[in-house]
Amino acid sequence: MPKLYVKDVLWKPGITVKELVDQFDGVGFQATHVSEAADLVYRMKVSGAKIYFTFTSNMVSSGLRGLFAQVIEYGLADVVITTVGGIEEDIMKATGERFPLGSFNADDVELHEKGVNRIGNIYVSNESYERFEGLIHQMIRDIYEKKERDEFGLVRLTPSELIREIGLRLDDPHSILYQAAKNNVPIFCPAITDGALGFHLFMFQQDHRDFIIDVVRDFANVIFSTSQDERKGLIALGGGVSKHHAILAALINGGMDYAVYMTTASHHSGSMSGATTNEAKSWGKIKDDSEAVTVIGDCTVLFPVMISNVLDRLYEDGVLKK
Repeated sequence: MPKLYVKDVLWKPGITVKELVDQFDGVGFQATHVSEAADLVYRMKVSGAKIYFTFTSNMVSSGLRGLFAQVIEYGLADVVITTVGGIEEDIMKATGERFPLGSFNADDVELHEKGVNRIGNIYVSNESYERFEGLIHQMIRDIYEKKERDEFGLVRLTPSELIREIGLRLDDPHSILYQAAKNNVPIFCPAITDGALGFHLFMFQQDHRDFIIDVVRDFANVIFSTSQDERKGLIALGGGVSKHHAILAALINGGMDYAVYMTTASHHSGSMSGATTNEAKSWGKIKDDSEAVTVIGDCTVLFPVMISNVLDRLYEDGVLKK
């Protein structure tokens, strides 16, 4: 027989997010999974597990970006893995760019004619990218000129080293890169060439053949970011290359002890984004006896609700980093 039964969720004046999510365990459907996810993230932290935090770039386009920076600031992420669009758009926002809210049903041909690019119902103008490109070219040049050369006379950086150097040059507490650099949290971006930043790295290298971005060495850094003996936890928002690098590192090092997946994708497609925590156990990426849950839903709604509950509990317990 089950230990829990369905309970009505009830409102009261002044109800907090923590109190609301505390009721989710008895609601059923995805609400129960959100409650389980909050409990798992809480236990990851208090158990001392190394926490991998992965997300896709579209989430940085949205208003989740500042919350992700707080997750790093308050010590809920020891390793971050993301895609290059998230790096670019964090830099854009840190340097004053603003993204208008639009419509999923916009006339995309008209937007293109106006120099506007659509990410769901979020717009990013060509002018924003043009300003970013001027800024990032100067940052790359500055990093190149100040970086010591290796034994072969090359200026060689891993993507995570490059991202840290950029973070050190930003001045925005709501920036993911800024908080990661400040708190010595590595940000890995395996597909760093898959965007505007990659194009500018390519362009810079045409004139500076001694400039090398060493993706393979960073792959080794991901693999060796943990060990067989270390307890490991994962918060994976969305899927793709970010999620897979975290669970691949876990596979080589004995599997995740805790895992929370949050996604809108279906497992029926066989995709990495839709693959559940149960499927990961077949590969050994998550331990057979791990505590794991897959939450199906929009991260812009569910992640702030879930993580606010966790942060409130850790704050009450005096566990938060600050």
